[in-house]
Amino acid sequence: MRLDGQSGDVFASERQDRIARIVEEHGRARVSVLAERFAVSSVTIRKDLLVLEASGRVVRTHGGAIAPDANGPEVAFDIRERLQSGEKTRIGAAAAGRVQEGESIVLDASTTALYLARHLKRRRTWTNLTVITNGLRIASELAGHPGITVLMLGGRVRWEALSVVGQLGDGLFSRINVQTAFVGAAGFTIETGLSDATDEEAQIKRSMVGAAHEVVAIVDHTKWRRAAFSTFCRTAEIDAVVTDDAAPADMVGELIGRGIDVRLIPDPAAAETDPTRRLESDPSTSSSPDRIGS
Repeated sequence: MRLDGQSGDVFASERQDRIARIVEEHGRARVSVLAERFAVSSVTIRKDLLVLEASGRVVRTHGGAIAPDANGPEVAFDIRERLQSGEKTRIGAAAAGRVQEGESIVLDASTTALYLARHLKRRRTWTNLTVITNGLRIASELAGHPGITVLMLGGRVRWEALSVVGQLGDGLFSRINVQTAFVGAAGFTIETGLSDATDEEAQIKRSMVGAAHEVVAIVDHTKWRRAAFSTFCRTAEIDAVVTDDAAPADMVGELIGRGIDVRLIPDPAAAETDPTRRLESDPSTSSSPDRIGS
């Protein structure tokens, strides 16, 4: 039985557009219902959802899709990990390039920090790098890697973020020296700084920020101009921002004017087709994406 009586024989792009509107209107949709509605196979619908997720119009879940409402309830880690994966990969690689042998660094439980952790493993053979984190996925990713010591903060496990929160982990920061804290965020504005979806996550991130000599924000462009529930780092406390080149130019300019090092990481594929997006000229100069605003 068809739910809307319409023929399923529609072009893929038209069907995908209709699916996106259904998800936007109802907040979610199941593969089985969509397959029946458009009289196509579940395999076809899953392919449609892959296309729509790549364009940011839906977020795939087990058995269906939901609307990508960044201002709604906190989205589960495995879903957030897939959002803006290209940008996060490039941001993670650039941020990993700042880490030096012998340092102690902090990684929060953000999905962008997970991409950073993966690049730390690929970048080089370490002999003495200490990583403090409250992220379960990040600790698992780095555990056992030669030369990397992982310190896990104590507290209560939050399944939504696969993180550990609470005051049990605060005491560690009073006993160690941390060179750099790499922190993601659910929102970033000049007025409110870096913010997160829950006060529990914000509280542990405040401790990370307070313990570090340098604070590096790792946030893709979708987090800019948004204020999430709880601020954990004021703009004045940020030393550097690593982001993609779709970040709003006016905010980037204001941050640079405040003396904050902003690194805009371009999409190599886009730079090939649009030379104006190529930020690299000479990696040794301050006009490269590695040192914009320094």
